[in-house]
Amino acid sequence: MKEQVLGVDVNTENYDELIPKLFANIDAEKKSLVVAINPEKLMKAKEDPELKALLNRAEFQIPDGVGVIIASKLQKGNIKSRVTGVDTMDRIVREAARCGKSIFLYGAKPGVADAAASKLIETYPDLIVAGTQDGYEQDTQKVIDTINEAKPEILFVAMGSPKQELWIEQHRDNLYPTLYQGVGGTFDVLAGNIKRAPAAFQKVGAEWLYRLLLEPTRIKRQMNLPKFLFEIIRQNK
Repeated sequence: MKEQVLGVDVNTENYDELIPKLFANIDAEKKSLVVAINPEKLMKAKEDPELKALLNRAEFQIPDGVGVIIASKLQKGNIKSRVTGVDTMDRIVREAARCGKSIFLYGAKPGVADAAASKLIETYPDLIVAGTQDGYEQDTQKVIDTINEAKPEILFVAMGSPKQELWIEQHRDNLYPTLYQGVGGTFDVLAGNIKRAPAAFQKVGAEWLYRLLLEPTRIKRQMNLPKFLFEIIRQNK
């Protein structure tokens, strides 16, 4: 099920409801794209019709951000819990290891995808990593050929949003994988290059605050949250 937040579709499922749907699509060979929806992205989409259309064309839009939960509550919606991009990737990888589906990691600086893959295999020994490719290869056809030769069911793309979603949408008809997710900086988190917020911050949906404490220059970006909530209140008067 989905509801709209500022004109963008957002899935209402939690992890336990979402993952079976993703893997059912794999089994049915139905290509699917997972995009993460947060207040910053919604505010950009409000001013950018092309971005809004791109987000709405995805098969799954996960509520990645406490602001989206608050917005749903304010408009009496059904989104009850955050479904973050990094945790969705982890849940997908866990299920892939369980049922024998293979993954491919594409993006980030040279060596990062390899390090992330090693960490995933360390966590999930049964996981099949069909291959990796850094994001610095300039020959797009070579990247496509590398992925297709590996024949993974699942492709994770780490380019930053919306570049990664645009790349997936542009090329997925010519790619072997069935399930696609743009994962931003998640490879760097897995590789240990970027530290994720402590569990206490994650639990209350305050990872944004942790990042702000580490990088005060992010304050301009974080101002999108109060602007976003004001816009939600204004539209629901």
